Amino acid sequence: MSGKTAVLFGGTSAEREVSLRSGQAVLDGLLRGGIDAEKFDPKERPLTELSQYQRAFIVLHGRGGEDGSMQGALQLLQIPFTGSGLQASALAMDKVKTKLLWSALKLPTAPFAVVSKHNYQPQQLTEMVERLGLPLMVKPANEGSSVGIAKANTVEQLLAAVDTALQLDHSVLLEAWIDGPEYTVAIIGDEVMPAIRLQAANEFYDYQAKYHSTETQYHCPCGLSEADERELQALALQAFQSVGCRHWGRVDVMRSSDGQWQLLEVNTVPGMTETSLVPKAAKAAGIDFDALVKRIWAMAE
Repeated sequence: MSGKTAVLFGGTSAEREVSLRSGQAVLDGLLRGGIDAEKFDPKERPLTELSQYQRAFIVLHGRGGEDGSMQGALQLLQIPFTGSGLQASALAMDKVKTKLLWSALKLPTAPFAVVSKHNYQPQQLTEMVERLGLPLMVKPANEGSSVGIAKANTVEQLLAAVDTALQLDHSVLLEAWIDGPEYTVAIIGDEVMPAIRLQAANEFYDYQAKYHSTETQYHCPCGLSEADERELQALALQAFQSVGCRHWGRVDVMRSSDGQWQLLEVNTVPGMTETSLVPKAAKAAGIDFDALVKRIWAMAE
């Protein structure tokens, strides 16, 4: 398909800063590959101006770009775009809905409870703690990049963390603490990339560890046996496809101390700087950054 490509990045979500870095890297990679592409920041330009483009490469993280709303707009404008469609994007963005789906399909994911803003009573947390134990992970249902995520070791910390999360979202996920390493698996088309093991200097892989810490370590090869890595890759692909995702994305998984995999979430528009996790995994598979972005670009539909 010829014609000009809009690289959508920036936007208005809490992840704008990360999206600006990802999007510029993708744009630069496409231009080096001879693709006629230019920046399109929905915060600065009306969506009606997208009608002058023949294709869109979405590098918007978080709400307004990763949650199905931009995908729906592009569908209405009949502009082919990269990544998952409206329904899968909306589903994957909502951690609660994703976990409900995986639970129904009997895919492994940590025990959880949900707090809803419209009927929240602090005393509800007592029953949840009795059922799930402490510590707990507290996650706004629809934020990415670990925005608003906290670990609660006590009921007092849990109350404070839920209050903070409810300021960011109408629905909050409480997830049983998983004591074990975290892995991430990138998927490009129907090809599963080598897994990466994440090792943060602090207790878990939070926003600081992702974007600011110089101490976070990324292990690829991930240190698993060949059989275990194949099992992890198969699970990640099953989780990705169960949500209806397509083209590319990343599945985050932990392995509990008893050796059980626990699915965390699907990222339908992961970070795409040259040092982000998907490019790291692709590089381990022999795919350089420019080839990666061109491969994703070619999938637009």
